[in-house]
Amino acid sequence: MSDTPLSGRVALVTGASSGIGRACALRLAAAGARVLVNYYGDRQSAAEVVDQIEGAGGSAVAHQADVGDERQVEAMFERCREDVGPLDILVANAGIQKDSDLITMSVDDWDAVLSTNLRGQFLCARAAARGFCSRKNKSDGRASGNIIFMSSVHDRIPWAGRSNYSAAKGGTLMLMKSLAQELGPEKIRVNAVSPGAIMTDINRDAWEDEDGRQELLKLIPYGRVGEPDDIARAVQWLASDESDYVHGHALYVDGGMMLYPSFREGG
Repeated sequence: MSDTPLSGRVALVTGASSGIGRACALRLAAAGARVLVNYYGDRQSAAEVVDQIEGAGGSAVAHQADVGDERQVEAMFERCREDVGPLDILVANAGIQKDSDLITMSVDDWDAVLSTNLRGQFLCARAAARGFCSRKNKSDGRASGNIIFMSSVHDRIPWAGRSNYSAAKGGTLMLMKSLAQELGPEKIRVNAVSPGAIMTDINRDAWEDEDGRQELLKLIPYGRVGEPDDIARAVQWLASDESDYVHGHALYVDGGMMLYPSFREGG
């Protein structure tokens, strides 16, 4: 496999100023893609991602947008077309958590999570697919476009106290599968990556101190907490021609969390 398997391609990564999104943007750029780095509020961190990509000889631009806002999403995709190039790869990664038990969860917290984590996935996928379909008759045999959703093991594992998050991720899984069914005949590949426990700021309280880390490791048969680049490597593979026959698939990158390790001793 070439060191730059994505050379000449354009990628848009949402929520790319930190965590998994940042790792994805850096890895796709290192693989040769030109990257639009989407961010919501942290302009400085997004600029640092762009600087790191450009410092390594790559090409990137940062763009602020709320992925739950239709007009902002449309403007972001237009910016990508104008300043980066026709899109080849969408990594719909942006996500938030607002944890609460059901009894005390506010409607605002429910709506905020669903707006970013599910509505945002839909809006970005729709904008990407419209562009892909407009140039679907390529002659080089490649997919006309590639959509990669960032889901979670909680698209399958219930998560008490975070029903808004797990509902959004369950919706993302079925959105991915439905779009894969719909868009496959258009030569548009659609897949998801479903991370397990990853060391990012969104779940820092679960892994930062040793006691929390040990409790978390009980859920991970492989014996370590994941890092953002574990996810980015999977995303790069799904974005490349190496995975061209992979379609409608959720790739669980979780150290075995989906194996339900509490049943290891017989349940």
